[in-house]
Amino acid sequence: MSLNKLRPVTRESTETMVTNNLRDYILSGEIASGSRLTEVAMAEQLGVARATLRSALHRLASEGIIVQIPYTGWQVADLSPRDVWEIWTLRGSLEGLASRLAAERREPEVRAELEAAFTALENACAGGDLSEMIEADVALHRAIIAASGHSRLAAQYRIVEQQVRLFIATSNTHVATGPEDIIAQHQPLIAALRAGDAEAAAQAAWLHDETEGRRLMAWQESQARLSATR
Repeated sequence: MSLNKLRPVTRESTETMVTNNLRDYILSGEIASGSRLTEVAMAEQLGVARATLRSALHRLASEGIIVQIPYTGWQVADLSPRDVWEIWTLRGSLEGLASRLAAERREPEVRAELEAAFTALENACAGGDLSEMIEADVALHRAIIAASGHSRLAAQYRIVEQQVRLFIATSNTHVATGPEDIIAQHQPLIAALRAGDAEAAAQAAWLHDETEGRRLMAWQESQARLSATR
């Protein structure tokens, strides 16, 4: 009997649970970029001390998804066009390589994990819940990184993963035209992975990230023009 897939039970600290809770809330699409975060209200809602909450906020700030404004407080990171460009180009480079390597893999379990991740995205989109669609979208890209079998690539991806999640949450909330659009964004990449076409998979991954990055930048510019006319 093999116990390789049986993971040890871990006990998480309160700070870790608060951090995970806040991260999921911020990246769910339920709260807009640039929104203020009030320590007192959040600590009361979570039932924790402000010191614990503050430690969690500092952790999220180090991940790049919130920022601390001196003498003011905290707010959800408001991605600038430059931020979006940097994220999609870096993400495209990492995911392009991961997709190339994943397409070359032939192990049935690897392909099954990718199919399961895409099916989960299809199911989330069919259900119509935005937060579930965002998480399934993120999980699909995470599955492609894992399928590459490249541990150093995966380690580099983890450094920017939360900013990628913020990118996806913002894009799916404000730019995507609906669940069908989110599925369509990924179909060329999934087709290339299924065909085992490494070159096509790498190109599809880059094009997906570039297209959504440019769409998000265009939306940001339109919002800036609207603000300027008010």
